[in-house]
Amino acid sequence: MGFWDLLLHLLGFTAPAIAVGVLIALAGALVVPRRSAARSWRAQALINSVVGVLALAAGLWLFGVDGKMASYAALVVAVASGQWASSRAWRA
Repeated sequence: MGFWDLLLHLLGFTAPAIAVGVLIALAGALVVPRRSAARSWRAQALINSVVGVLALAAGLWLFGVDGKMASYAALVVAVASGQWASSRAWRA
């Protein structure tokens, strides 16, 4: 596998986590009222994306293949939990 193939595979693997992370951060900025202690939407998107990639990597390690629906369900739960924690929603 060449460099470009490897890069495309990694981008294809991380694309769902990045997309969900950014969309949840943008939606969270609309839903959760702005607090002075909350992070910016870009910081939340970065945190959500990293958490999502880790969830997909755990699914890849657990199942041995990529693209299982259980991995995507874990992605959604992990990103939602990360958004909840980074927006400090427990103080509401």
